[in-house]
Amino acid sequence: MSLPYPLPSNEDQRIETLDSYNLMDTPPEEDIDRLAGLAARLFDVPIVLVSLLASDRQFFKSRIGLDVCETSREVSFCAHAIVQDDILVITDATKDPRFAANPLVLGPPFIRFYAGKPLVTPTGEKIGTVCLIDNKPRDVFTAEDRRNLTDIASLVMDRMEMRRLDYIRSVSQARFENIAETSPDAIICSNAEGDITFWNRSAERLFGYSSEEMLNHTSEIIVPDSWLRIYEAEIERLGSGQKMELADRTIELSGLRKDGTEFPAEFSLSTWQEGNTTSVGAIVRDITERRQNEERLFRLASLDALTDLPNRGAWRECLKEAMDAHRPATVLLLDLDGFKEVNDTLGHSAGDAVLKDVAARLVYACEDAIMVARLGGDEFVALLQGNDERRARTIATQIVADIADPYEFAGQRVEIGASVGIALAPQHSDRAEELLSAADLALYRAKAAGKGRYEMFTPALREVAVARRAFEQELKRAFDQGEFELFYQPQFSTEDRSLKGAEALIRWNHPERGLLTPASFIEVLGKKPTAPEIGRWILRTACRQAAEWRTAVPEFRMGVNLFEAQFRSNLLLDVVREALSEFDLPPEALELEIVENIILRSDPGTMQLLHELRRLGVGLAFDDYGTGFASLSLLKRYPVSRLKIDRSFVRDVNTDPENEAVVRAVLYLGRSFHMDVIAEGIETEDQFEFLKRHGCPEVQGYLFGKPVPAGEFREKFIVLN
Repeated sequence: MSLPYPLPSNEDQRIETLDSYNLMDTPPEEDIDRLAGLAARLFDVPIVLVSLLASDRQFFKSRIGLDVCETSREVSFCAHAIVQDDILVITDATKDPRFAANPLVLGPPFIRFYAGKPLVTPTGEKIGTVCLIDNKPRDVFTAEDRRNLTDIASLVMDRMEMRRLDYIRSVSQARFENIAETSPDAIICSNAEGDITFWNRSAERLFGYSSEEMLNHTSEIIVPDSWLRIYEAEIERLGSGQKMELADRTIELSGLRKDGTEFPAEFSLSTWQEGNTTSVGAIVRDITERRQNEERLFRLASLDALTDLPNRGAWRECLKEAMDAHRPATVLLLDLDGFKEVNDTLGHSAGDAVLKDVAARLVYACEDAIMVARLGGDEFVALLQGNDERRARTIATQIVADIADPYEFAGQRVEIGASVGIALAPQHSDRAEELLSAADLALYRAKAAGKGRYEMFTPALREVAVARRAFEQELKRAFDQGEFELFYQPQFSTEDRSLKGAEALIRWNHPERGLLTPASFIEVLGKKPTAPEIGRWILRTACRQAAEWRTAVPEFRMGVNLFEAQFRSNLLLDVVREALSEFDLPPEALELEIVENIILRSDPGTMQLLHELRRLGVGLAFDDYGTGFASLSLLKRYPVSRLKIDRSFVRDVNTDPENEAVVRAVLYLGRSFHMDVIAEGIETEDQFEFLKRHGCPEVQGYLFGKPVPAGEFREKFIVLN
């Protein structure tokens, strides 16, 4: 029977080598967990595993972000990684035939991205992996990423090798000395007086002394002055029959070579009895390269690669330390205004140059700061000593002014702004996360108030946030409990006032506040994670209703408003197809209404989706055209089939020459681009007559009917039609 995973050619030897490490089913160890945590920060992944592959399962010696301690080898990604010499990278597991049906992909932890580097023993066997896992796909894993993961795997293997030698020594001293001759680590044995009795070849290479030079000489010769007193105290303990304090431990100290140079070393010490005498054993490893690698990796994990400022992880540790020490402090949270336009118009190179300059200006403005950090994207933060409100306001004012000074890139003038939120400790909180949250609430208020300014946190901001959160929870409950309902507003032909269709509009039957219109909840609802699901419900409900009413009005058309989140979900096209098929509705009977911010996104994915919807035959109506910043060129590029004239222009169309000009211009554009046009908000006969006179094909508004429930709509407009 063939196995569902590849098997290394040296599998028996591999399993035997794994057993020699005595690592399976052992408790977590701090030094290995520390490296796993480093990998999680360095690569910004939610899950990091140090996995050991046995014959039928994988055991996680260290795990970050995962509750289980093992899985079967059958579902293990690492089983595939260990047959490779290099790193196994899976950018999207759902698109890889080896893993698309894997239960770890389809269920928790929902693996999408995987990168695993084999753990290779000094004798060449691959006993496991260090692997990175994300529940989002990643398109890129750079050469630098590969180098960093390789270095972390090497550091993990170092720890495991030292542990193996400790284990072998504890099992059999004779076996230990036999293996010691070929060990890559220096292995030294001495008696209770410190005289050396065993000195292997690796010790000769490491310290520069031959075994002949060292035998029957004291081990004090390899001990530098920095810990000579510790050594002498340990020898004194042995001489008096006491146990060494450093025995059965692995510690980092300096070693002293024959040429007088010192080097960082890892000492693993132990003692045992030989008759009536005590013997001492030491495994010594030069950790110079390891230290350099660790310092490089920890630097990468704590610094932002672009600006060289501390990153989010380093910031959290710094803020927590300040709060734990109960020191007065000020947090200034900064977000750039207009930065996206820099990337969009001049490219990411310009954006990167601006971010570096912003970092330099921020450091200058906060020269006495405990830390200035980049949290990610265009978000920066500064931690200042003291909690003087006047000083905080002065520095925030300076930051806003400094960031607003123009930037230069490749001869181009770049202008951005900054908004700043301020929080003080302990006035606003003495807890790290809560203090940063307070600054974030103040920043949100600064941006909402017009940007290019700062705001100081006040308790009222948190009260608003709590109320908003409660409101969001109410919205979730509303959908779960069926409190949402669709109302329908009729649309008529101006030629003969015949019914042409309807626009579906959501309402909320709130159990306490009564019937709510979208104005009171749609902005919050559209930003919730459930927005695509609610949008799907709206679309299906409206399509079902349209199919029913088309039996009486064959050309009936249903307009449905979309959430922006539906465009990001990658499901909209399938949802539309399914609804049309299920309710046997022709595509031309459905018109999707899109707002300006969706059009202005102008990304290839949105453009492609809109074209696919039009190819399907579904109408696309540009809602509220003329009220924002959409240019005429967008009408040429986007497959819009209808323009909707906003009610704000219709209201005074007979008395305001400017509104009249806008309405006539939109009607002209519709004719020129061969688009249909419909006007909203028709409340008077004069407005209707104006639109009819100037060739507006369709209208909707209170003059013809308010939005009403489906039953009332049927009685008023379908039965009578």
